[in-house]
Amino acid sequence: MTANRIPLSRLERGTPFEHRHIGPDTEAQAKMLAQVGYGSLDELTDAAVPEVIKSAGALDLPEARSERDVLAELRSLADRNQVLASMIGLGYHGTFTPPVILRNVMENPAWYTAYTPYQPEISQGRLEALLNFQTVVADLTGLPTSGASLLDEGTAAAEAMSLARRVGKVKNGVFLIDADCLPQTIAVIETRAEPTGVEVVVADLSEGIPAEIAERGVFGVLLQYPGASGQVRDLRPVIEQAHELGAIVTVAADLLALTLLTPPGELGADIAVGNSQRFGVPMGFGGPHAGYMAVRDKFARSLPGRLVGVSVDADGNKAYRLALQTREQHIRREKATSNICTAQVLLAVMAGMYAVYHGPDGLAAIARRTHRYATLLAEGLRAGGVEIVHGSYFDTLTARVPGRAAEVVAAAREAGVNLRLVDADQVGIACDETTGRAELAAVWGAFGVEADVAALDTTAQDTLPEALLRTDEYLTHPVFHQHRSETAMLRYLRKLSDRDYALDRGMIPLGSCTMKLNATTEMEPVTWSEFGALHPFAPVEQAEGYLTLINELEERLAEVTGYDKVSIQPNAGSQGELAGLLAVRAYHRANGDEQRTICLIPSSAHGTNAASAVMAGMKVVVVKTADDGEVDIEDLHAKIEQHRDQLAVLMITYPSTHGVFEEHVADVCATVHDAGGQVYVDGANLNALLGLAKPGKFGGDVSHLNLHKTFCIPHGGGGPGVGPVGVRAHLAPYLPNHPLQPTAGPETGVGPISAAPWGSAGILPISWTYVRLMGAEGLRRATQVAVLGANYIAKRLEPHYPVLYTGPNGLVAHECIVDLRPLTKATGVTVDDVAKRLIDYGFHAPTMSFPVAGTLMIEPTESEDLAEIDRFCEAMIAIRGEIERVGSGEWAQGDNPLSNAPHTAAALAGEWERPYTRETAVFPAGVSAADKYWPPVRRIDGAFGDRNLVCSCPPLEDYDG
Repeated sequence: MTANRIPLSRLERGTPFEHRHIGPDTEAQAKMLAQVGYGSLDELTDAAVPEVIKSAGALDLPEARSERDVLAELRSLADRNQVLASMIGLGYHGTFTPPVILRNVMENPAWYTAYTPYQPEISQGRLEALLNFQTVVADLTGLPTSGASLLDEGTAAAEAMSLARRVGKVKNGVFLIDADCLPQTIAVIETRAEPTGVEVVVADLSEGIPAEIAERGVFGVLLQYPGASGQVRDLRPVIEQAHELGAIVTVAADLLALTLLTPPGELGADIAVGNSQRFGVPMGFGGPHAGYMAVRDKFARSLPGRLVGVSVDADGNKAYRLALQTREQHIRREKATSNICTAQVLLAVMAGMYAVYHGPDGLAAIARRTHRYATLLAEGLRAGGVEIVHGSYFDTLTARVPGRAAEVVAAAREAGVNLRLVDADQVGIACDETTGRAELAAVWGAFGVEADVAALDTTAQDTLPEALLRTDEYLTHPVFHQHRSETAMLRYLRKLSDRDYALDRGMIPLGSCTMKLNATTEMEPVTWSEFGALHPFAPVEQAEGYLTLINELEERLAEVTGYDKVSIQPNAGSQGELAGLLAVRAYHRANGDEQRTICLIPSSAHGTNAASAVMAGMKVVVVKTADDGEVDIEDLHAKIEQHRDQLAVLMITYPSTHGVFEEHVADVCATVHDAGGQVYVDGANLNALLGLAKPGKFGGDVSHLNLHKTFCIPHGGGGPGVGPVGVRAHLAPYLPNHPLQPTAGPETGVGPISAAPWGSAGILPISWTYVRLMGAEGLRRATQVAVLGANYIAKRLEPHYPVLYTGPNGLVAHECIVDLRPLTKATGVTVDDVAKRLIDYGFHAPTMSFPVAGTLMIEPTESEDLAEIDRFCEAMIAIRGEIERVGSGEWAQGDNPLSNAPHTAAALAGEWERPYTRETAVFPAGVSAADKYWPPVRRIDGAFGDRNLVCSCPPLEDYDG
């Protein structure tokens, strides 16, 4: 029998990537469609998506390519980047990522596919890792309370400005910045200050605060330590003077320098901020990197962002959780003090583990080596007649060569080293962990100097001021002393990851969060040195491949959303919101409509919407939500009429936060436009629209996107994220720009939103690769299968749990909300009980009580196959049966498998006095003993942790090994 002939062209194409990305195959899709009641994906989405928003024609994207071909294309882009030795500094430094951390954290899906630890019982590993990070920051800065990371140094400093204004005694006055602060930090602060009416003054504070500024009142001061010029000076006099004026003092400090220098807290600082990038995190053309903030105890409860705290579980055992204001913006909305949502967890974990691996002695040794190279470099230049501006420095020199600075920088570049052109007369040179003798020789040569390292090493003296040398011990906790060998480190990382639940274990059905596949092919290029080793302020001609990738990604994001221009600078969704609202504000002001400051926001909206609006200088007016979950049209029209002349923008999420396609969205947009306002479409739910509808075409003027949702950048345990902003043409002149890279945005832009010109550029290859692998048809089918999965779950669960909201034809979008409130009223079983019981079944819970209290919002995404979706549905149905047994009185309300969940292995030891069996507790229906996930702790007492706030590694006497 002759085999069928298969054309070579078909064999060469192989399996399309979309079949790898989309979980349900054709047969599974047919079964799911039958359950939902439709014959095809097109029939389903035709019925679900309102006609008024549908896009005409296919997306104009390059044809999908194979994984092999796309990696080759990426390699060609990477090869167009020139990776020179970077001695630019300005807060970004070369670093060696220990291979054990590179392989077992950065490249490990157990770490990068985890979600924010809102379910702490199954997040103990990453919470411990973040507690390590907090301890590193607190110890090195000399301030007792540190957060679990912020977005970057510039935005951390801006958050410090807001904190100082909020908690300080001086309620007016200016925010004073020392001129020796990083220029990108100053620019970000100025962007953030202007909309809220804060006056920023930049001045030379080396001789103290000038009298004319002191007379105006100063509510906050920002100092850099060491300065951007490299100078190390004693900040105590200016800090004391600032405190006499009632100001709150922030010191932006280099963590590596702090291993040798007196910490900011000891100098008198109230707040310390900075970046942890040089602790083993590649520069990545600007990010992502974990910014940090540490504060005095009295400000701990005002700290922005996330804070990991130590609490206890139901058995009284130590357990970690997010504490205090972790989701403050969701609770306080327009009264929130920060819009921070995404952190930089994966990068904070890496930085913390870098400190764990090296320990205090190892970090100090790296710092001493770095300083020694700077000292030798300076002495060689001085011997050759070059003036070194400052006598005290850590790693950065400013060399004065009147009229020759550009010539020196060009010569160094020819020798393979990037230096910083300060001005026509001065050159900045920064040493780091990677600096070697070859770099010193190249720099000396660029200045026209000859020097001998060995000879200099016998005579050159270190230059750190004796009065500023650190004398206290730091990182004394055992965790920073026990993992010196790679074997020990490897096992520690594995131990922590085993305590967690991530996508590599099973489904994370979080509504609004889109936990889809982060494909290995998409992730691989991130660690290539051609993408990872570039400094964000390197000459643009050295980043030709990067800029091509960025431009192509921006153009493709514009195509899929229907907007005219996209900026990828915002490094989180919340920052994209802020960028979009600042563009709207600038547009109105350019038109002479400065009175347009009202932002209408539905009551169901994500809490960052309102927080971002306030930060953009707007006043939030809340629009009611109707009983069916849609915007209350009558109330919307009333609010528009009431504020017609002041209306700046309406912020809506589409599909709605309730997971439905609202049919009147185009009319809503038209009504706002008729009143002179703009429409902001929150792109959090774009996974229900790609290939089907474009917000820029059905009425949106501006949207932010979440690349860490729809476009496959992994959540990383709570970050990194990227939140590009897309706008129609009339808003394009007001997108973010950057003073250090003019090509990064329009000259008329609102200023930088992030410290780096292209934000978290280092992870953009992930989204570029996703779009390139999927093509137009692949993206459309992914959306259709995401909608199918949500409707399949809704249909399967509807007989057991009410589905709260539906849209056209009784269908949902890409997520559905099941209502537990009637069951809670009847049985006492709460949404928390169901969420924790799902852990016993081997699942991460769906989103709890958002946007409606007492509900679960479920989003399967397109990447979960039918077997896993069915396993989840069967678990939910089995839990419904357990709830019935509580309701019938068979199990007591306070003592049943739900109220006691989750059950640990330790809970099974000893006497068992529960009204249900051990098997029921830990091996409920469908759970295999061989594949069981065991949570490391029982249910955690959150209130205890908030009352007894501990936010760094517990003291030695509490250490249990």
